[in-house]
Amino acid sequence: MKAIIHTRYGPPAVARLTEIAIPVPGDDELLIKVYATTVNRTDCGFRSAEYFISRFWSGLIRPKYKTLGCEFAGEVEAMGKNVSKFKKGDQVFGYNDKKFGGHAEFLTVSENDTVALIPPRLSFTEAAPITEGAHYALGNIRAANVKQGDVVLVYGATGAIGSAAVQLLKHFGAKIIAVCNTQNVSLVKSLGADIVIDYETRDFTDTNQKFHFIFDAVGKSSFKQCKPLLNKGGIYISTELGKHGANVFHALFTPLFSDKKVLFPIPTFKKEDIEFLKVLVEQGEYAPLIDRTYKLEEIVEAYKYVETGKKIGNVVITVREES
Repeated sequence: MKAIIHTRYGPPAVARLTEIAIPVPGDDELLIKVYATTVNRTDCGFRSAEYFISRFWSGLIRPKYKTLGCEFAGEVEAMGKNVSKFKKGDQVFGYNDKKFGGHAEFLTVSENDTVALIPPRLSFTEAAPITEGAHYALGNIRAANVKQGDVVLVYGATGAIGSAAVQLLKHFGAKIIAVCNTQNVSLVKSLGADIVIDYETRDFTDTNQKFHFIFDAVGKSSFKQCKPLLNKGGIYISTELGKHGANVFHALFTPLFSDKKVLFPIPTFKKEDIEFLKVLVEQGEYAPLIDRTYKLEEIVEAYKYVETGKKIGNVVITVREES
């Protein structure tokens, strides 16, 4: 089968198209014929190993799992003898940031992992990007204990994580103030933001509004910058470590010595979480944004585009044509 592999860490060019054997499913595993996948920040981070700490999961010297792609959508091609929750021909989507595998024509995944049936009427291209941005957003929203009526600021509301966060916060009943560029103000309003601040014409910190939760979905702010905007007991979370790893330091000490806290939650994603997202999609409360699509053989260009930091929502890779 065709697959993208990387045998060393580095820039997008380390990813190359090659032929490898089709994996064989274990007793509790599905063999999925992949139709669509994505390139996202998770894939970029594990491919480059820019943050050395990621190597404790992916391999200290060289990649343990050579085919990335944490998101996937496809069709069940075969299954192990103990599989009971799915059948051959089921159309499924899912997320796997442990052994990856989506950047290939086939992958295996346990039926008990984060894999679910694709919501009705969704194409593989539409289903593939449901999980990555949303699972980060959902974990951080839960860590901040957001309740109905809480006022929340989302900085970077057009990326995969930020755009998912706005929609999820709307579902939970928060009042959302979102920050984005001029071009995307209308788009972010359509996602559910109550107020949109255009950072190209206004400093987002120039406000008298106080927030229960400030979520920086692109890692371009700082706790020092945002602290005056937080209520007593308010929470700041960024998707990045911050300058010199400051957010990790703040996460260790602000819960002990400050009434305004930085959290740095470890992301988790469970079976019930993917089912929750599936229901939101079915109810029309969440739809991942799609910026561009590339073919599997164009994956280096897809990586380069994602790493410009200019994508709107998600970048989808079409592995094979949909019938």
